[in-house]
Amino acid sequence: MKTLIGGAVAAVLGLIGLSVWFKPFLMVLTGTIPLMLLLGGGLAIYLGFDELKDSWKKEDTTFDTPVETEDVDKYKDEIGDLKKEIESLKSEKT
Repeated sequence: MKTLIGGAVAAVLGLIGLSVWFKPFLMVLTGTIPLMLLLGGGLAIYLGFDELKDSWKKEDTTFDTPVETEDVDKYKDEIGDLKKEIESLKSEKT
């Protein structure tokens, strides 16, 4: 309840202050809008460049790790052996 009353008082005081100091408010606004646009644009450029660098790194790492067919065959055999062992354990359990 205190928050509601405090918020209402702050909104009324803000509205009164805005109507009394409207011209200085506009002067502050005209000074801050270009600054906010400049800072927001700089942040967007930085984040876009950082994302671009990350995508370049992902593309580079995919070509650096060739897969050997001997390793693939070895892992397929190992997976087959493990599947057989799991099936045998299942049949022993029931």
